[in-house]
Formats: sequence, structure tokens, C-alpha cells
Amino acid sequence: MAEQIYSLGEETEQIEFKKSTGELKEAVISMAAILNKHQSGKLYFGVKNDGTVIGQEINDTTLRTISQAIGNHLRPAIYPNIKKEHYGDRTVVLVEFSGTQQPYLAHNIPRIRVADEDLVMEQPMYEKMLRERDSINYSWESQRSKYTIADIDQTAFKSYLKKAKKVGRISFENEEPSEVMTKLGMAENEYLLNAGAALFVNCGINELQMAKFASDERLTFTDIRRFTGSILDLADKAVQYIIDAMDWRVEFDGSLERKEIPEVPVDAAREAVINAFAHRLIESGQSVEVAIYRSFMEIYSPGKFPDGVTPEMFIKEIRKPIRRNPLITRTLYYSKDMESFATGLKRIQDACDEAGCRVEYYGDEYGFTVRFYRHCGEGWGTDMGANGSTPKDPKVQNEPLEEPLEMKIKRILAARPKTTYSDLEEEFQISRSTVKRVIKSLVDKGAVERKGGKRYGYWEVKDY
Repeated sequence: MAEQIYSLGEETEQIEFKKSTGELKEAVISMAAILNKHQSGKLYFGVKNDGTVIGQEINDTTLRTISQAIGNHLRPAIYPNIKKEHYGDRTVVLVEFSGTQQPYLAHNIPRIRVADEDLVMEQPMYEKMLRERDSINYSWESQRSKYTIADIDQTAFKSYLKKAKKVGRISFENEEPSEVMTKLGMAENEYLLNAGAALFVNCGINELQMAKFASDERLTFTDIRRFTGSILDLADKAVQYIIDAMDWRVEFDGSLERKEIPEVPVDAAREAVINAFAHRLIESGQSVEVAIYRSFMEIYSPGKFPDGVTPEMFIKEIRKPIRRNPLITRTLYYSKDMESFATGLKRIQDACDEAGCRVEYYGDEYGFTVRFYRHCGEGWGTDMGANGSTPKDPKVQNEPLEEPLEMKIKRILAARPKTTYSDLEEEFQISRSTVKRVIKSLVDKGAVERKGGKRYGYWEVKDY
């Protein structure tokens, strides 16, 4: 009996065939090109260019390897549907993908689909797509989500509305969620825009990771927690976690009541948390992080600080706001959870200066961190940080910290588990021996572990 031959037809501008996962790099390139032209498409592994199904060997790690390759080398991030399909006794992998954040880059290069070819995108087209993406009409937060008005967390919604009305920035007579969300510009009929879902729906759009560490390194943690939910709910959880982790001292001023003074101003911590959620690159899928160390506390927000400016500019000068998520920041402004006039960093700095708390800001291409030093200033027995370091000259107090190379590499391995030694050499312009030394140190400390074989292996970061 002749073997049945299956065919999936021809490649098109939205359908791509690959013989096997040995063509992962080319597959990611095709996905970016298709997304930039059509916003959605399908890609098959185990199919010849002419559409003939030849099958793909699939083991326990095949689907994960595909997912990691897409996650590591396609930007902005997307979340494809990856599944197996059977044609007789042959199995293929189908990747269904979509995205509205054009231009997409594969291995740092933008491409465009023309017939069944993936051509490098010309600069004028790339710049036009960037301008459109940065426009509020094309931004991630203005796109329609899969969530509806019925998915709104009523507790978070009512709390928000109560605050917004109390401060006088909202005066809606009708408080029905559908009416309010429409007036706030965050709903289309019964569907919420992504901004509305991020703010008011307990879903996986937002993730918060919090941990306490025994020292000033991410080696031994004494507590670790992870939550998903609405921005408003997670912000409250983060602030409470910081409050519970802080040391407090008692001060008597001659009255019958005692004053409890925190080591880090609560208002400054709250401002940093709200800013972390409101200004982050939400579509990256990365978490906001709160990390409590022995000598300092850090609040990390995914998404690099805007090019051409520094935190000090917003602290010392009057500048126009740069909003990554204008719908979200505007909505939080109505409830006075944040101000929309580029004053957040200045308020953090002013509160810390008044309390004698040392604060620093630093960032890289992956995100932005606010670091509060513990046990600083008058009343805590020292003007040093708890790590024993002498205070910086006030004139340079807020210069960004140079993050240790181990931390930089660990952050990259957490974000891109398929990173190679060559990638790290190129990223930091360092030698192969330096890369090996740092990786060996991280492995010896138990901070990272290599999983899988040489070709399809990946890094697992244990304490990140």
C-alpha cells in the first residue's frame, strides 16, 4: 500500500514552511517579516517549501525550544500559540502568531514580507512604523484586549472611583463600569482596551515578583512571592510588602503620642512602585520587581529609561513628561495615584532628602531601578548606608550605579535563556575567558544552572 502524501499547499505572505527546527533562526526572521506586513500568520516545522509534510521529530523540549527562540530573538515580545498537528503518522509543529506593535525585529533587524521572501526593511518604512507605534492610536495600550467590562475587578474599580471623586478629578454621575470606562477612553463597546484591562482586571497582563535576601546579593532569599493581577491591586501589595519589610524607629517629641519613623519614606516608595507599573514596557511580559536586601531596597521596572535624558534632568529641571503608557498614566492622575507632569522622580528625591535617606537610580537596556538605602541619616546611628559605605558627595549623590558584571549577565540570562558565550562577548565587549569566569562563578554559587544539551540547551536562573 502506497504511503499517503499530505500537502499543505503553497507558502504565502502569511504562511511559512520550515523542514525542521534546525531552521529556527530563519523561522523567527520570517515571523517578524510577516508580522510587519500582516500582523498575523502561521509557521510550520516539518513541512518542505512546496508544502509536502515530511514530519518533525518532537521530544519533551521541542516546543519549549521554539518558544525560547522566539522569546529571545523577536522584539517586541509576542505570545504565540505553539502546538503539534498530526498528518497520518507524521507530526508537525504549528506556530500561530499575531502582534500589533510593528516594527518587529528578528535578531535586531527589521524585515518585511514580499510574496514568500523576507526582505530587510528600508529605513523610511522602519521610521514610519516607529512613529505610528509611538502614537497613542497605535500603541499597545490602545489596542482592544480579550477582556470585557464584565471582567473588571469591582473592588479595585470602586476604590479607584472613590479616590478619583474625592480628589475632585472625576465627577461622573453614572458610576456603571461601562459608562466610566467609555468616558475614560478605555473601552470599545463591551471590550476593554489593553490599558483598561491592565488597570482593572485580575489577569496575567501584570506580574509582580517580590523577594527578601539575606545579604546584598541574590544568593540566599528568606522570602519570595509572585502575583498577577490588576495594576491597582499589585501596587498595593508591593507597597505593603515594603512597609512590612522596613525597620521603624520610635521618636518622642514631648507629646503623649509617639512618632514611628520608617527607614525609607513610605511616600517615596509608593511613588516608585506606581511609576514602575505605570511607565513599564507592559508588552514585554516582564515583571515589576521589589527586592529587599540587607542594606538597600530596589524597585525594578522593565523598559529602559527614555533615550537622551537622565533621572537627574527630571529632578533638577522642569521638563515635559515622556509617557510610555499615556492612557494608564492619565487614569492614575485622575485618582491622584500619580501626577502626569514629570514630577515623580523629584517627589521621590525630595522625600528622601528630607528624611536623610540615600536614593539612587540606574538603568540598562532592559529596565530602570530605584534603589533606597536602609538605615541612613539622623536617628539611625549613622550617616552611612547599612552596608557601611560612606555617603556620596550630595552633588553627585544621584549618579547611576554601575551594575556589577555578574548582575548584568544574570539579568540577561533570565531574560534570554538561550544566550550564548558569543552573545555575551559581543554584548559587553569582553573576552571569552572573562565570560567563562563570570558564568563559572554564577554556577558555583548556585545562581544559574545549564539545562539541556549544547545545541538546544538554555540557562535557568535560580534566584532571579
